[in-house]
Amino acid sequence: MRVLLVGEYNKAQLNIKKGLELLGHEAIVVGTTDGFKKVDVDIDLKDYFNSFLIRKFRILLYKLFKIDLFAISIKKQIKAKRKQLSNYDIVQLVNEAPFSFDRKSHHQIFNWLKEWNNCPFYLLSCGLDYPSVSYAFDKKFRYSILTPYFENKGSKKDFSPALSYLTSHHLKLHTHIFNKIEGVIANDLDYHIPLIDHPKYLGMIPHAIDLSKLIYKAPKIEDKIIIFHGINTYNYYKKGNDIFEDALAIISQKHSDKVEIIVVKNLPYKDYIKSFDKAHILLDQVYAYDQGFNALEAMAKGKVVFTGAEQEWEDYYNVEKDTIVINALLDAEAIALKLEWLIENPEKLIDISKKAREFVETHHDHINCAKQYLKKWSYTK
Repeated sequence: MRVLLVGEYNKAQLNIKKGLELLGHEAIVVGTTDGFKKVDVDIDLKDYFNSFLIRKFRILLYKLFKIDLFAISIKKQIKAKRKQLSNYDIVQLVNEAPFSFDRKSHHQIFNWLKEWNNCPFYLLSCGLDYPSVSYAFDKKFRYSILTPYFENKGSKKDFSPALSYLTSHHLKLHTHIFNKIEGVIANDLDYHIPLIDHPKYLGMIPHAIDLSKLIYKAPKIEDKIIIFHGINTYNYYKKGNDIFEDALAIISQKHSDKVEIIVVKNLPYKDYIKSFDKAHILLDQVYAYDQGFNALEAMAKGKVVFTGAEQEWEDYYNVEKDTIVINALLDAEAIALKLEWLIENPEKLIDISKKAREFVETHHDHINCAKQYLKKWSYTK
């Protein structure tokens, strides 16, 4: 089977591709390299407008004349690669709008791909999309990535990428895509919950993780407990980094003799995955019900991760609280108390670390996940 995976986010499609290839199928990922993360793709659509001055010129040109050089460039590159993007057996999009430009251009790109590929199309609900953003905006979650928006944290610009999924332009694109696809698949509970009972929803396949290069190392505590906090400044409030920083301030004041704190910002993926190697604890994100890629890869390497692990996640996987990951609450003092519990009970770090690796192996192995995609795709063909 030949599979075209359109767009990339973290390594959602790349790991599916690797799993499919190990099962004897051909799979190609086309997209940009996900901004500063620099994720590998097979067909790289170049972003020539990401330097500061060129980006400013692009924005100014769009404001004055509604001409988007980035959209023009990506569309030109896609049309030039028509042969490489044609005649697949399955096409799966990582998102309704995987590129940071207008929805009309996304509409054109989707139609070209449909024209070039007479096969079933699927959508992966991974990252922002209309169902999850509208669910969050209507406050159907107890909390969400829009909670800081409702609390007036940050600026309107910080949340404009998310809110763009609620515009009439995006709704038109969303409706068009959902009318044309065979089905949509979610890859964690934050996207699964809003899609429950949707007629096109095919169910959840957990994030696919390639464990082959994620070597497990049991925590060794020789002196201080090392806490790692990786910050993406573009998603500072949406990830709850302000809450983590407040929690770390409490820990620094109370336990400076027992902890070492490492903070990094906006690292490319290949640097990020190495930068937390010596840490025992990793602070990932607050506003989530489930774990994302960074959390899962850290868990696979033996880190105790503070991230999304709500009651819904415990129920779905039938696991006990604080045995695999630590649910990061929307409360700096509560997070600090959990950190303090681990600092004072270092044997817990070893136990949670081992169970975290086992959990990722059981539920997120990319080969098993690829098998699940093949089943869902064949079921609807």
